[in-house]
Amino acid sequence: MSAGTLQRVHVPGGPVPARRSWPRRVARRLGALATVLVVLGVAVVGVGWVRTPAVDDAAARVAAHLAENGAPALQVEPAPAFVQALLATEDAGFAHHPGVSPTGAVRAFWGLLSGTDQGGSTLVQQLAKNVYLDGENGPVQKAEAVLLALKLDAAYSKDDLLRMYLDNGYYGHGFVGLPAATAGYFGVPPDQLSWAQATLLAGLFQAPTAYDPLVHPDLAAQRQAHVLDRLVDAGVLTRVRADTIATEDWGLVSS
Repeated sequence: MSAGTLQRVHVPGGPVPARRSWPRRVARRLGALATVLVVLGVAVVGVGWVRTPAVDDAAARVAAHLAENGAPALQVEPAPAFVQALLATEDAGFAHHPGVSPTGAVRAFWGLLSGTDQGGSTLVQQLAKNVYLDGENGPVQKAEAVLLALKLDAAYSKDDLLRMYLDNGYYGHGFVGLPAATAGYFGVPPDQLSWAQATLLAGLFQAPTAYDPLVHPDLAAQRQAHVLDRLVDAGVLTRVRADTIATEDWGLVSS
Protein backbone atom coordinates (compact mmCIF):
# COMPACT_ATOMS: atom_id res chain seq x y z
CA MET A 1 0.00 0.00 0.00
CA SER A 2 1.53 3.28 -1.10
CA ALA A 3 1.87 6.20 1.24
CA GLY A 4 -1.15 8.43 1.51
CA THR A 5 -3.55 5.72 0.32
CA LEU A 6 -6.24 4.75 2.76
CA GLN A 7 -7.99 1.42 2.63
CA ARG A 8 -10.83 0.09 4.70
CA VAL A 9 -9.45 -2.85 6.63
CA HIS A 10 -11.48 -5.27 8.69
CA VAL A 11 -9.81 -5.95 12.00
CA PRO A 12 -10.44 -9.51 13.17
CA GLY A 13 -12.90 -9.45 16.03
CA GLY A 14 -13.89 -5.88 15.32
CA PRO A 15 -17.14 -4.53 13.85
CA VAL A 16 -17.90 -5.40 10.22
CA PRO A 17 -17.89 -2.26 8.04
CA ALA A 18 -21.42 -1.32 7.04
CA ARG A 19 -22.25 -1.89 3.40
CA ARG A 20 -24.79 0.17 1.59
CA SER A 21 -27.50 -1.91 -0.03
CA TRP A 22 -27.94 -0.84 -3.67
CA PRO A 23 -31.54 -2.15 -3.82
CA ARG A 24 -32.39 0.13 -0.90
CA ARG A 25 -30.71 3.09 -2.57
CA VAL A 26 -32.62 2.47 -5.79
CA ALA A 27 -35.88 2.03 -3.87
CA ARG A 28 -35.35 5.32 -2.01
CA ARG A 29 -34.63 7.17 -5.23
CA LEU A 30 -37.61 5.67 -6.99
CA GLY A 31 -39.78 6.57 -4.02
CA ALA A 32 -38.56 10.14 -4.13
CA LEU A 33 -39.20 10.31 -7.87
CA ALA A 34 -42.70 8.90 -7.42
CA THR A 35 -43.44 11.50 -4.76
CA VAL A 36 -42.28 14.29 -7.05
CA LEU A 37 -44.43 12.98 -9.90
CA VAL A 38 -47.48 12.68 -7.66
CA VAL A 39 -47.05 16.22 -6.37
CA LEU A 40 -46.52 17.47 -9.91
CA GLY A 41 -49.58 15.59 -11.12
CA VAL A 42 -51.76 17.01 -8.34
CA ALA A 43 -50.53 20.50 -9.16
CA VAL A 44 -51.26 20.04 -12.86
CA VAL A 45 -54.74 18.69 -12.14
CA GLY A 46 -55.48 21.55 -9.74
CA VAL A 47 -54.41 24.21 -12.18
CA GLY A 48 -56.11 22.47 -15.09
CA TRP A 49 -59.38 22.04 -13.20
CA VAL A 50 -59.60 25.78 -12.65
CA ARG A 51 -58.53 26.67 -16.18
CA THR A 52 -60.90 24.30 -18.02
CA PRO A 53 -64.45 25.61 -18.46
CA ALA A 54 -67.59 24.47 -16.68
CA VAL A 55 -69.64 21.99 -18.68
CA ASP A 56 -73.21 22.98 -17.85
CA ASP A 57 -73.63 24.27 -21.42
CA ALA A 58 -72.55 21.06 -23.14
CA ALA A 59 -76.04 20.13 -24.35
CA ALA A 60 -76.59 23.65 -25.66
CA ARG A 61 -73.28 23.51 -27.54
CA VAL A 62 -74.25 20.22 -29.16
CA ALA A 63 -77.66 21.63 -30.14
CA ALA A 64 -75.96 24.68 -31.67
CA HIS A 65 -73.63 22.40 -33.63
CA LEU A 66 -76.61 20.52 -35.06
CA ALA A 67 -78.38 23.78 -35.93
CA GLU A 68 -75.30 25.10 -37.74
CA ASN A 69 -75.31 21.99 -39.91
CA GLY A 70 -79.07 21.85 -40.40
CA ALA A 71 -79.15 18.40 -38.78
CA PRO A 72 -81.90 16.93 -36.59
CA ALA A 73 -81.32 15.85 -33.01
CA LEU A 74 -81.74 12.26 -31.90
CA GLN A 75 -85.35 11.69 -30.85
CA VAL A 76 -85.50 7.89 -30.52
CA GLU A 77 -83.38 5.27 -28.82
CA PRO A 78 -80.78 3.95 -31.27
CA ALA A 79 -80.95 0.30 -32.22
CA PRO A 80 -79.31 -1.79 -29.47
CA ALA A 81 -77.07 -3.35 -32.12
CA PHE A 82 -75.57 0.05 -32.89
CA VAL A 83 -74.97 0.95 -29.24
CA GLN A 84 -73.33 -2.41 -28.57
CA ALA A 85 -71.15 -2.10 -31.66
CA LEU A 86 -70.13 1.45 -30.83
CA LEU A 87 -69.19 0.76 -27.22
CA ALA A 88 -67.40 -2.50 -28.02
CA THR A 89 -65.27 -0.61 -30.53
CA GLU A 90 -64.80 2.82 -28.98
CA ASP A 91 -65.21 2.47 -25.21
CA ALA A 92 -66.00 -0.89 -23.63
CA GLY A 93 -65.87 0.58 -20.10
CA PHE A 94 -68.23 3.48 -20.81
CA ALA A 95 -70.94 2.32 -18.40
CA HIS A 96 -68.55 2.03 -15.45
CA HIS A 97 -65.71 4.56 -15.65
CA PRO A 98 -66.02 8.21 -14.47
CA GLY A 99 -65.47 9.66 -17.93
CA VAL A 100 -61.88 8.46 -18.21
CA SER A 101 -60.15 5.14 -17.71
CA PRO A 102 -57.31 5.08 -15.15
CA THR A 103 -54.78 3.99 -17.76
CA GLY A 104 -56.08 6.55 -20.21
CA ALA A 105 -55.69 9.34 -17.66
CA VAL A 106 -52.11 8.29 -16.94
CA ARG A 107 -51.34 8.21 -20.65
CA ALA A 108 -52.85 11.66 -21.15
CA PHE A 109 -50.84 13.31 -18.39
CA TRP A 110 -47.67 11.48 -19.36
CA GLY A 111 -48.26 12.81 -22.84
CA LEU A 112 -48.53 16.31 -21.39
CA LEU A 113 -45.24 15.92 -19.55
CA SER A 114 -43.43 14.22 -22.43
CA GLY A 115 -44.96 16.21 -25.25
CA THR A 116 -46.29 13.11 -27.02
CA ASP A 117 -49.77 11.88 -27.91
CA GLN A 118 -50.41 8.64 -26.02
CA GLY A 119 -53.92 7.92 -27.35
CA GLY A 120 -56.52 5.92 -25.46
CA SER A 121 -59.41 8.43 -25.28
CA THR A 122 -62.78 7.34 -23.95
CA LEU A 123 -66.05 8.27 -25.58
CA VAL A 124 -66.54 11.09 -23.06
CA GLN A 125 -63.04 12.42 -23.69
CA GLN A 126 -63.81 12.47 -27.40
CA LEU A 127 -67.00 14.39 -26.68
CA ALA A 128 -65.07 16.88 -24.54
CA LYS A 129 -62.46 17.34 -27.27
CA ASN A 130 -65.04 18.00 -29.96
CA VAL A 131 -67.36 20.22 -27.92
CA TYR A 132 -64.84 22.31 -25.97
CA LEU A 133 -61.48 21.96 -27.70
CA ASP A 134 -62.45 22.36 -31.37
CA GLY A 135 -61.24 18.85 -32.09
CA GLU A 136 -57.63 19.67 -31.17
CA ASN A 137 -55.73 16.53 -30.24
CA GLY A 138 -52.28 17.57 -28.99
CA PRO A 139 -50.83 16.53 -25.59
CA VAL A 140 -52.14 19.65 -23.82
CA GLN A 141 -55.62 19.15 -25.28
CA LYS A 142 -55.51 15.47 -24.31
CA ALA A 143 -54.87 16.43 -20.70
CA GLU A 144 -57.61 19.07 -20.80
CA ALA A 145 -60.00 16.52 -22.28
CA VAL A 146 -59.38 14.25 -19.27
CA LEU A 147 -60.46 16.99 -16.86
CA LEU A 148 -63.43 17.99 -19.01
CA ALA A 149 -64.50 14.35 -19.28
CA LEU A 150 -64.50 14.04 -15.49
CA LYS A 151 -66.64 17.16 -15.26
CA LEU A 152 -69.03 15.91 -17.95
CA ASP A 153 -69.45 12.52 -16.32
CA ALA A 154 -70.22 14.16 -12.98
CA ALA A 155 -72.77 16.55 -14.52
CA TYR A 156 -74.70 14.28 -16.90
CA SER A 157 -76.14 10.78 -16.97
CA LYS A 158 -74.59 8.11 -19.17
CA ASP A 159 -77.66 8.24 -21.42
CA ASP A 160 -77.27 12.01 -21.84
CA LEU A 161 -73.57 11.68 -22.58
CA LEU A 162 -74.19 9.00 -25.19
CA ARG A 163 -76.94 11.07 -26.81
CA MET A 164 -74.68 14.13 -27.02
CA TYR A 165 -71.88 12.04 -28.45
CA LEU A 166 -74.14 10.60 -31.15
CA ASP A 167 -75.67 14.00 -31.97
CA ASN A 168 -72.31 15.75 -32.14
CA GLY A 169 -70.55 13.06 -34.16
CA TYR A 170 -69.51 13.32 -37.80
CA TYR A 171 -70.28 10.20 -39.83
CA GLY A 172 -68.71 11.06 -43.16
CA HIS A 173 -70.26 12.16 -46.46
CA GLY A 174 -71.42 15.42 -44.86
CA PHE A 175 -73.65 13.73 -42.28
CA VAL A 176 -73.63 15.31 -38.81
CA GLY A 177 -75.50 13.50 -36.05
CA LEU A 178 -76.83 9.95 -36.01
CA PRO A 179 -80.31 10.69 -37.49
CA ALA A 180 -78.79 12.41 -40.52
CA ALA A 181 -76.34 9.55 -40.99
CA THR A 182 -78.89 6.73 -40.81
CA ALA A 183 -81.29 8.58 -43.10
CA GLY A 184 -78.54 9.58 -45.53
CA TYR A 185 -76.82 6.22 -45.78
CA PHE A 186 -79.70 3.79 -45.32
CA GLY A 187 -83.00 5.69 -45.46
CA VAL A 188 -84.03 4.50 -41.99
CA PRO A 189 -84.27 6.09 -38.51
CA PRO A 190 -81.64 5.20 -35.88
CA ASP A 191 -83.87 2.64 -34.15
CA GLN A 192 -84.28 0.52 -37.28
CA LEU A 193 -80.65 -0.20 -38.12
CA SER A 194 -79.82 -3.80 -39.01
CA TRP A 195 -76.74 -5.47 -37.57
CA ALA A 196 -74.92 -4.97 -40.86
CA GLN A 197 -75.78 -1.27 -40.91
CA ALA A 198 -75.04 -0.82 -37.21
CA THR A 199 -71.58 -2.37 -37.38
CA LEU A 200 -70.72 -0.40 -40.51
CA LEU A 201 -71.82 2.88 -38.96
CA ALA A 202 -70.12 2.25 -35.61
CA GLY A 203 -66.82 1.86 -37.41
CA LEU A 204 -66.92 5.31 -38.95
CA PHE A 205 -66.05 7.28 -35.81
CA GLN A 206 -62.32 6.68 -36.00
CA ALA A 207 -61.97 8.14 -39.52
CA PRO A 208 -65.35 8.99 -41.08
CA THR A 209 -63.95 10.35 -44.34
CA ALA A 210 -61.49 7.49 -44.85
CA TYR A 211 -64.16 4.86 -44.13
CA ASP A 212 -67.02 6.56 -46.03
CA PRO A 213 -68.82 3.50 -47.47
CA LEU A 214 -70.02 5.44 -50.50
CA VAL A 215 -66.51 6.49 -51.45
CA HIS A 216 -64.29 3.78 -49.94
CA PRO A 217 -66.45 0.63 -49.61
CA ASP A 218 -63.46 -1.72 -49.34
CA LEU A 219 -61.97 0.23 -46.43
CA ALA A 220 -65.41 0.51 -44.83
CA ALA A 221 -65.77 -3.27 -45.03
CA GLN A 222 -62.38 -3.75 -43.40
CA ARG A 223 -63.36 -1.43 -40.59
CA GLN A 224 -66.69 -3.23 -40.18
CA ALA A 225 -64.75 -6.49 -39.83
CA HIS A 226 -62.80 -4.93 -36.96
CA VAL A 227 -66.05 -3.90 -35.25
CA LEU A 228 -67.40 -7.43 -35.64
CA ASP A 229 -64.20 -8.84 -34.16
CA ARG A 230 -64.61 -6.57 -31.14
CA LEU A 231 -68.20 -7.76 -30.68
CA VAL A 232 -67.03 -11.36 -30.80
CA ASP A 233 -64.30 -10.61 -28.26
CA ALA A 234 -66.91 -8.97 -26.01
CA GLY A 235 -69.14 -12.04 -26.20
CA VAL A 236 -71.98 -10.14 -27.87
CA LEU A 237 -71.81 -12.15 -31.10
CA THR A 238 -70.60 -15.61 -31.98
CA ARG A 239 -67.96 -15.94 -34.67
CA VAL A 240 -70.48 -17.62 -36.95
CA ARG A 241 -73.04 -14.82 -36.49
CA ALA A 242 -70.39 -12.14 -37.05
CA ASP A 243 -69.23 -13.82 -40.26
CA THR A 244 -72.83 -13.93 -41.47
CA ILE A 245 -73.37 -10.24 -40.74
CA ALA A 246 -70.21 -9.41 -42.68
CA THR A 247 -71.82 -10.84 -45.84
CA GLU A 248 -75.12 -8.96 -45.48
CA ASP A 249 -75.96 -6.02 -47.72
CA TRP A 250 -75.68 -2.55 -46.17
CA GLY A 251 -78.69 -1.19 -48.03
CA LEU A 252 -77.01 2.08 -48.99
CA VAL A 253 -79.36 4.58 -50.59
CA SER A 254 -77.28 7.76 -50.89
CA SER A 255 -74.98 8.63 -53.77
